[in-house]
Amino acid sequence: MSERKKVVEKSSIKADGKVSTKIASTKNPSTTNKSMVSVTLIKSFYGRLPSHRATVTGLGLKRINHTVKLVDTPQVRGMINKVSYLLKVEG
Repeated sequence: MSERKKVVEKSSIKADGKVSTKIASTKNPSTTNKSMVSVTLIKSFYGRLPSHRATVTGLGLKRINHTVKLVDTPQVRGMINKVSYLLKVEG
């Protein structure tokens, strides 16, 4: 599924006569129903390869038995696959 965003451009005139333009994006409501995956760190990442340590940190895990819920995307699945020997994955 592709994620679509609606872009809205807002203009306003300041007191000194200058025009400022802001671009705000809003999410499409159909993309809010993403499936989630729960990831728990079950082994320490100390003494592991630096790229594996960075991946665990990138997943948002901080300590053993710390659990985070993430949106199930191919990017997150790739990170989980890389350090799967340290994790417990549910959902």
